[in-house]
Amino acid sequence: MKPQWVGLVGDVGGTNARFALIDGQGHIRNPRTFACRDYSSLSDIIAEYIETTAGKKRPPKAVVAVAGPVVDGEIEFTNLNWTVSEGDLLAQFEFEAIDLINDFAAQALACPRLEGPDLRLLGPGPSRGAHDCPIVALGAGTGFGVAALARNDRADIAIPTEGGHAAFAPHDEVEVEIWRRLNALYGRVSIERLLSGHGLYAIYSTLAALDKKPATLVDEREVTREGLVGDPLASAALDRFVGMLGAVAGDLAMTYGARGGVYVSGGIAPRIAERLASGQFRRRFEDKGRLYNYVRDIPTFLVLHPYPAIVGAARQLEQMERL
Repeated sequence: MKPQWVGLVGDVGGTNARFALIDGQGHIRNPRTFACRDYSSLSDIIAEYIETTAGKKRPPKAVVAVAGPVVDGEIEFTNLNWTVSEGDLLAQFEFEAIDLINDFAAQALACPRLEGPDLRLLGPGPSRGAHDCPIVALGAGTGFGVAALARNDRADIAIPTEGGHAAFAPHDEVEVEIWRRLNALYGRVSIERLLSGHGLYAIYSTLAALDKKPATLVDEREVTREGLVGDPLASAALDRFVGMLGAVAGDLAMTYGARGGVYVSGGIAPRIAERLASGQFRRRFEDKGRLYNYVRDIPTFLVLHPYPAIVGAARQLEQMERL
């Protein structure tokens, strides 16, 4: 007997779009990945996926996580020439309901469902958060994403944000110099200017200039690779990046009262897992002066699940079914 699909879930970024189906037991089935550059619109991807995977038993509802702010049910992608709206998708595919949500909002929804091999505890903090307290999900990759999760007995409510564009606060003279150089180039310096792929390379380049050494590596991937195998300058850049990430994570934990935990994902973090777990991340996370005792009791996790936004979109679909 063929399964009865409850809904369609997706995770769409600037490079790839991932879709899956949810069966009657809430299981994620038939995941597929599409290269966005090969399609002229998101609708084309959805149409192909439904036609080739769902068949005649089409899903009645959909939740799609997207990389950017959703305003009035619509998103205009930064890295794609696509504008997508809930209304257009409803009309084209005749869904009963559809929800476009921010990708980090979806990741925040996924966090309470992740366990075992999907997570790694970072540092010596507690291994569990308060079950009824907010959660923060954050991550560095092409940019820097942030979302929170408000929790109650009926449902968990994701709070999408543009927290990556909050101002960066230097910690010491080295970070002041990094800030100064970026300020000269861009004006206002956001968190995303440092905690992203381009930011990691900016840190490396600035450390090279301060040490009066040539920046011989050409991009952030080389900095990551060589830093992990012992290149002194690249290693120092990774340590600085990890410390900044810990400091920002601690600030966000205080901002949201995230005693339920802080979850770190994104494209960069899994590649530097050992460096994140080595202690510098957690030291900067807890270095909050009079609030040390408060943040000390907040757990921090590295998300190892490959597609947390799909898990979160499935959870949003589940909550749509209930409410």
